[in-house]
Amino acid sequence: MSLIPDITELLARARADLRMGVPIVLVDDNGGSVLAISAETITPQRLADLRSLGGAPVVAITGRRAETLKARAYDGDLARVLIPADADMAWVQAVADPSDDLNAPMKGPLMTERQGNANLHRIAIALAKSARLLPAAVVLPVEDGRNFVATHGLTCIDHSRAAPHLADRSALHPVVAARLPMEVSEAGRLHVFRPEDGGEEHYAVEVGRPDRSKPVLARLHSACFTGDIMGSLKCDCGPQLRGALAQMGAEGAGVLLYLNQEGRGIGLANKMRAYFLQDQGFDTVEANHRLGFEDDERDFRLGSDILKSLGFSSVRLLTNNPAKIAMMERTGIAVAERVPLKVGETAHNRGYLETKAAKSGHLL
Repeated sequence: MSLIPDITELLARARADLRMGVPIVLVDDNGGSVLAISAETITPQRLADLRSLGGAPVVAITGRRAETLKARAYDGDLARVLIPADADMAWVQAVADPSDDLNAPMKGPLMTERQGNANLHRIAIALAKSARLLPAAVVLPVEDGRNFVATHGLTCIDHSRAAPHLADRSALHPVVAARLPMEVSEAGRLHVFRPEDGGEEHYAVEVGRPDRSKPVLARLHSACFTGDIMGSLKCDCGPQLRGALAQMGAEGAGVLLYLNQEGRGIGLANKMRAYFLQDQGFDTVEANHRLGFEDDERDFRLGSDILKSLGFSSVRLLTNNPAKIAMMERTGIAVAERVPLKVGETAHNRGYLETKAAKSGHLL
């Protein structure tokens, strides 16, 4: 029946629950089930209530975060850290959040679970990530998860149905397009694309009237509130955005894809956490790892999807990032030329740019 939420809608509901500190239930095909709550948003009362159910709760963290904490990641890409009986909220959040790592580096010895299946813990972390939360969850096995859901009115996520959706990007659909006169060109047009999974919308800005039969001057630009709006000197995003639009205006045509993947895909709150760590002496990649993220969590395939929807098949790509070129080529968009975009270096972001070149392969 169409009135029943499908798995995409249930996943959107689960993300919202996690952001509000509401637990969800995850189940697998073998009868296993767990209760999962975001380690960032769990409250003292809910932690106490979870403990009252019995069993051995854990904090599921990524392998990156486990490496920082010197915790054994028996599951490879994640670790299930056992919560001591006397641990409080501060302990749980210190495992998940690196903000206080330098003040209290010794959090252990941390004991990690090595028996049993970690597939449901993996789903919990993936959902926390996609909800733009810290990639960590408090997880407790429960008996008869579906009955637990019915009794407590919680959202239930089935592992086998959810895994493929979490591994791939959501389909994008055009919502609306309208004329947008801009400083760089009075002949502008803004397109809005909405994903099926309830995530952030993405935008395409046409400058002039680009010829679909020729390679279009294009830029895949990830949203950066601090750089694009506030004029931050810590990155080169704002100058890149304005420089790309100016070049398109000068040439008379182009398309800028504005992808809402703030902070390399980790969200603004986590980007600010990374900035806090950078102030402690870590570079941008090290900060992401300490938070539990990979170097770059963005999905540039979204840009390819939008270009195809707009009728473009080849680009002259304004970028310093080889990963964008490779992804365009792999997803069917020909890159006829890489157009360098070297702008915005300051005394505040010189180290950041050097890290992008050394660790992320940017062509600077």
